[in-house]
Amino acid sequence: MDEKKVVAKLSRVGILGNVILSAFKLFAGIFGHSGAMISDAVHSLSDVFATLIAYIGVVLSKQEADKEHPYGHERFECIASLILGMILAATGLGIGYSGIKTLLKARAGTAEIAIPTLLPLIAAIVSVLVKEGMYWYTMYYAKKLDSAAFKADAWHHRSDAFSSVGSFIGIGAAKLGFPIMDPLASLIICLFILKVAFDISKDALNKMTDTSCSDEFIQEVHDFISAQPDVKNIDLLNTRQFGNKVYIDLEIAVDRNMSLINAHNIAERVHAAVEQQFPNVKHIMIHVNPDKAD
Repeated sequence: MDEKKVVAKLSRVGILGNVILSAFKLFAGIFGHSGAMISDAVHSLSDVFATLIAYIGVVLSKQEADKEHPYGHERFECIASLILGMILAATGLGIGYSGIKTLLKARAGTAEIAIPTLLPLIAAIVSVLVKEGMYWYTMYYAKKLDSAAFKADAWHHRSDAFSSVGSFIGIGAAKLGFPIMDPLASLIICLFILKVAFDISKDALNKMTDTSCSDEFIQEVHDFISAQPDVKNIDLLNTRQFGNKVYIDLEIAVDRNMSLINAHNIAERVHAAVEQQFPNVKHIMIHVNPDKAD
């Protein structure tokens, strides 16, 4: 798989798809008198910037290690994901503010809530189908690339699909004689977007602050190393996330009477076996200890 071509293709599809969809939803929202659909259009437009940032983050993260960055550039993806989370949060807050303002004006009697036409309802259905398709398309390749930034971008697509579901419900209820449901749908969309933004930002921060891997992953690595020939015991096993990669610090005990050369060979075998078994492990540093005397 040519990663550069895949990244470029993902970015083109994401940007072009969101530009067309946001323009269609904005048209439907304005001419169909639906604040929820206008909010939905703004959400789709934010995905254009999200995809662009994901593309830049992935391209930078794929650079080879150099003198100034001997451990590589994987954390650029974390920075991109964090920016995506902040953009998503800002979008959600803006949508929520718009919905609250409309509700307050209606309550004060300074404005009436217009009943949407059929056009925004059609736009909501189209948006759900298109954005869910874009979610699966982006997530498929994001997993192939093991890219946190494009996984975040995929969730942008899915959050847009869910927001369109909210728009559909709100617009449909408004057409049935409950116009207040249109701005209320904007508030529901806001809450969902903020939840996704929080999850994306939390994951990015974890990977930027050397957070250890999950207990399940650590146990899997522990069991694998313990099963390696001539490994008497594991004295230390620490993991840390570095972007979408993992670094491991390991101390193993071997026969105390073994020669240095043989002990070194065991460490080399374990090193190669772990990196082959766990592709997301970028490097494992192994220290060899003598086993305890009986």
